Amino acid sequence: MIGAFYQPKVVLADIDTLSTLPAREFSAGVAEVIKYGLIRDADFFDWLETNMHSLMALDEQVLSYAIYRSCQNKAEVVAADEHEAGERALLNLGHTFGHAIENAMGYGVWLHGEAVAAGTILAADLSQRLGWLNKQDIQRISAIFQAAKLPLNPPKLTPENYLALMQLDKKVADGQIRLILQQGIGKAVMTADYDKAMLNQTLEAIAA
Repeated sequence: MIGAFYQPKVVLADIDTLSTLPAREFSAGVAEVIKYGLIRDADFFDWLETNMHSLMALDEQVLSYAIYRSCQNKAEVVAADEHEAGERALLNLGHTFGHAIENAMGYGVWLHGEAVAAGTILAADLSQRLGWLNKQDIQRISAIFQAAKLPLNPPKLTPENYLALMQLDKKVADGQIRLILQQGIGKAVMTADYDKAMLNQTLEAIAA
């Protein structure tokens, strides 16, 4: 039927193809894997911390498990919210900031996963300012992205530039920028109910 869609019955992943990727492209993909641990799967995040070195070394067993767990997490989110009315938006952790980075720098200058990693760092910074993450959480998030050879420092755009580009995000509603923020490792929330002054502080800290 036209306009109908169905969830897949099976996902086939040939992990041998990953060895053909440039290292930078592989790291960019790992950013999306880390995301699942951050938004909903604290145990997976713990596992990634322990196994990141082996994952980056393309250990077959570790790769297989990381892919399986990522697919499992995404399938559960999509099945629960096929039309992206709520929970599915959590898959966009780091993306509101990240898309602004890609747009400002020119697509391809920053790979998507690199921009998402830097965007997740910004979301974590704001989450800490709101009192939802502590210093240790921030250190863990920074360390895991660093271990995956992903950028920790977003480009030094002005706050005004960031905000203008973030207004283009699909999650904007009634002029309000809705962000995916973290209330802990493994727990994310989409909200526009955050202190806008603290968002400006996060963006000003980049430009400083």
